Amino acid sequence: VSPASKMTPEPASAPEPIPAPTTVTSPALSESVSGGRQNYWRTVAQLCAQVADALAYAHGQGAIHRDIKPANLLLDLHGTLWVADFGLAKAADAIPPGQHYEPKWDGFRAIVFRDGDEVEVGSRNTKPITRYFPEVVEAVLRELPDRCVVDGEVVIATPDATALDFEALLQRIHPADSRVRLLARETPAVFVAFDLLALGDQDLTALPYAERRARLEQAVPRAGPGVYRTPMTTDPDEARRWFEVFEGAGLDGVVAKRPDLTYQQDKRVMTKVKHERTAECVVAGYRTHKTDDRAVGSLLLGLYDADGRLASVGVTSSFPMAVRRELFAELQPLVTDGDHPWTQQAQDEGTRTPRAAEQSRWNAGKDLSFTPLRPERVVEVRYDHMEGGRFRHTTQLVRWGPDRDPASCTYDQLEVPVRFDLGQVLAG
Repeated sequence: VSPASKMTPEPASAPEPIPAPTTVTSPALSESVSGGRQNYWRTVAQLCAQVADALAYAHGQGAIHRDIKPANLLLDLHGTLWVADFGLAKAADAIPPGQHYEPKWDGFRAIVFRDGDEVEVGSRNTKPITRYFPEVVEAVLRELPDRCVVDGEVVIATPDATALDFEALLQRIHPADSRVRLLARETPAVFVAFDLLALGDQDLTALPYAERRARLEQAVPRAGPGVYRTPMTTDPDEARRWFEVFEGAGLDGVVAKRPDLTYQQDKRVMTKVKHERTAECVVAGYRTHKTDDRAVGSLLLGLYDADGRLASVGVTSSFPMAVRRELFAELQPLVTDGDHPWTQQAQDEGTRTPRAAEQSRWNAGKDLSFTPLRPERVVEVRYDHMEGGRFRHTTQLVRWGPDRDPASCTYDQLEVPVRFDLGQVLAG
């Protein structure tokens, strides 16, 4: 059986539950591994590979584990490792009733700390991003209370200020301060606040969301020009309207928050309602896995534009390790060193190819080079929305399309949302 068939899920109304092992123990690894230091580290690597396979499967089913730690990794008597306690809320496909609703912004999640003249902007993974957004620092000093901690999103608008521009946001992650300050003038970012965590000497994280929101409305202005307060409604019908029309301004769906919800750092206790669509794409390359150069890490996807050029649109990557290795072998006959639509020349002439991203913007040592394939295979993937000409997030594989002509995989198949003015979203 080919890896392609293994990656096609069986049709079902809901994912089947993963059976639990009949007997599970959780000894310390040092107690369960014998045979010296070399054998210890070999076993550690094998167990880590099992964790990676389990998470890849879960991600492929739409379940995201956000609390991986030793206490959630259980080892059974046969040496099989089980990932436990997912403790998460899946994305919903409908607006849940009886909650508070906000637009879901598509930018850099950020927590702003202000103490007098000192400002720090931290990313979701706690890394400081202050130096990349000097204009946001100036806005915080001008528009937020003297001492506060505010959760929100850093976003950039398109040149006509009608939609979000995530590509422009990515350009800010640049080592040269002069370049960052030039972009701050040409494409200024703003901060959209959606939660107030501290004000003065008072920690507000233990308060229910409804009360924190009321404090936010008192402390944070709505209308900018550098800091905005995100709109909020308690009307499900209004939230459904936002879900339909705000996508046209580049937003990412709707977030539902229970009014009694306390602030829980790094916990996904809110409900995200996001768009879900499918597209059929050409597989035109792959990147190898970071731990095994004979396993596929991700498949590179393309769509043909109106001029017949194959544009790079994103990747799909959630496969078990065994399938990654089998897929690597299966794709070798398609590897090409000759004519390919994603040459450096094509990149220089304006075609969107993966070559522009062969070095990671976030990790200078990370190799993102790829192996080109003859564009003869088609895959159907699930995605939420587009950012410019590419998928905004990593897609999920649905099935392979052996009956589809690769030339039929064009941008024309994609649903295009009706444009909606970003200014109207910010104005509430």
